[in-house]
Amino acid sequence: MPPRPRPRPETHLRALGRCPGRPREDRARRSMRPLTGLASPQGRIVVSLSPSLGSRERYLQRFASRPRSVVVQPDGFCNVACTYCYLPEKDRRASMTTEVSRAIAQSIADLATEDEPMDLVWHAGEPLALGTSRFSELANPFEGLRREGRLHHYVQTNGTLISDRWCEFFAEREVRVGVSIDGPASFNAERVDRRGRPIFDRIIRGVARLHQHGIGFSVIAVVTADNIGRPEELLDFFAELGCHTVGLNIEENEGANTVRPAPTFEAAAEFWARTIAWTRSNPGLIVREIDRLGAYLRALRVGGGWQDVLIDPIPTISSAGDVVLLSPELAGIKAPEYQDFQAGNVLELSIRDMLANAHLFRYVDEFLTGLDACEATCEYFGFCRGAQAGNRFFENGRFDTTETNYCRVSRQALLLALSDTVREETAP
Repeated sequence: MPPRPRPRPETHLRALGRCPGRPREDRARRSMRPLTGLASPQGRIVVSLSPSLGSRERYLQRFASRPRSVVVQPDGFCNVACTYCYLPEKDRRASMTTEVSRAIAQSIADLATEDEPMDLVWHAGEPLALGTSRFSELANPFEGLRREGRLHHYVQTNGTLISDRWCEFFAEREVRVGVSIDGPASFNAERVDRRGRPIFDRIIRGVARLHQHGIGFSVIAVVTADNIGRPEELLDFFAELGCHTVGLNIEENEGANTVRPAPTFEAAAEFWARTIAWTRSNPGLIVREIDRLGAYLRALRVGGGWQDVLIDPIPTISSAGDVVLLSPELAGIKAPEYQDFQAGNVLELSIRDMLANAHLFRYVDEFLTGLDACEATCEYFGFCRGAQAGNRFFENGRFDTTETNYCRVSRQALLLALSDTVREETAP
């Protein structure tokens, strides 16, 4: 997944309590107003907007006017069948056309500069399932931007298809690689192929090829209720694996993953406390969440900087060119009340034009209302920034709500673990 948005600082750190607030009723009613149409340059209705919703100024107080990352789904198909996967259409092949990739490149050319290059993240499905020849065709329209230093390629892969040819491609195009693996073999029970067979050994072979070609890589791991009690074993494995960074995603109920048990707040707090202790003894591996927490605390000490970082709208583009905003996990989700979260299609509108109207989309307006409520009521807001949009929808059914389980286990529990660690170390 692309990096989570960085939060603005708060003036003090308290690690007790939860978010009690809910949005005011008048704000909730405002998001239900009728919609009107936005036409493409060709005159066809692309998506409905509501000019009576929030102001552009309100949107720009929270969101960056241009994205730092664009997530691209070259094909929704995945060659494996992880049991916790959130993708709703991972069984269907629908490869992106070069017409769509050219349109994306044109949109990015309108936004990216050498001083502010764009991260293009190939994700959502298994990008390597396309093969190097087809993937090269889709990547070719971005070559001018890459060579000018205006774009960086990232790919998130399950690792099973990494070959020598793929490694050569990564080197040629300067692709930054992320591998999805959940730890040692016993932690990867949910990562299976379409016949239900474990894929761990195939992932390890792919990682070995990366090492053979001198290609550095990061890791994203899903922490489930079954393995959350074993953080040291998990982190020791990643240190030995040789990745430079690991992101620890505590399992979430989202998208197609709605029935599996989620880890509890108490288990998460214990997990983060032990993870903090491990990182202090093992500084060679960057743990994304601990690194982010450290950056937040450093900003508090110097009294500035964090508050200037705005939320990335993260345009996520399907293989057909359809764009959703705020959360990649919303891509492909059917929600008629939100028009399936569509902001437009790159064959009809530029990303810049879609973002110029983002404040008029009902789900974006609701999310802004939810952020206002979080900031007004939650003592964690300076760090958490009000949770992720996708988690609000999947857990609460709307975007103008406040606390989610994602908040509790990935943000609140992390701060509580830090507070407890400091308390224990300073106790007489």
